[in-house]
Amino acid sequence: MSTDDNTSMDLSGKLLIAMPGMGDPRFEHSVVFMCAHSPEGAMGLIVNKPAPDVSLGDILAQLDIDASAATKAASVFFGGPVEGGRGFVLHSGEYDNDASTLKVDAAFSMTATRDILEAMAKGEGPENALAALGYAGWSPGQLEAEIQQNAWLTCDAEEAIVFSDDSEGKWKAALAKLGIDPLLLSAEGGHA
Repeated sequence: MSTDDNTSMDLSGKLLIAMPGMGDPRFEHSVVFMCAHSPEGAMGLIVNKPAPDVSLGDILAQLDIDASAATKAASVFFGGPVEGGRGFVLHSGEYDNDASTLKVDAAFSMTATRDILEAMAKGEGPENALAALGYAGWSPGQLEAEIQQNAWLTCDAEEAIVFSDDSEGKWKAALAKLGIDPLLLSAEGGHA
């Protein structure tokens, strides 16, 4: 990738995999699903860091949404450091509320409105879903610069990784998708 070709890069629907030595503890060993990426900036959700002491049941109770026992125990993730009080649901593509769903690609969508939580509580929501508080955001050119500085690797997103119950294993699984052994990764990068 050349430095003057950054505007054509579109990472929507991809995974960002944090390199060792990231430098920002909020993103250490993170896997970020990219919801949107354009010349105006980028937005994604960290999919492998459960939010401490918060469950989906807690959020539903706060919003006065009656939930089944199965939904109450579901994890909520730290989606990123921006707007930490705002909720997002990353989900499989078959669920679509035309007015409020961002269709990322055929397999993934993101909805940030109460209606998806109500549908999930009734068992009528998407087949696969991940709730997150906050998001990761980048200003124009910022993500491209971080990639050039070897802060991130990228790969295609797979539902098996994104929606896995093994939060701790997602980073290694994403690296394995690229054929990379995490023990062999270096924080130092080279440029040709």
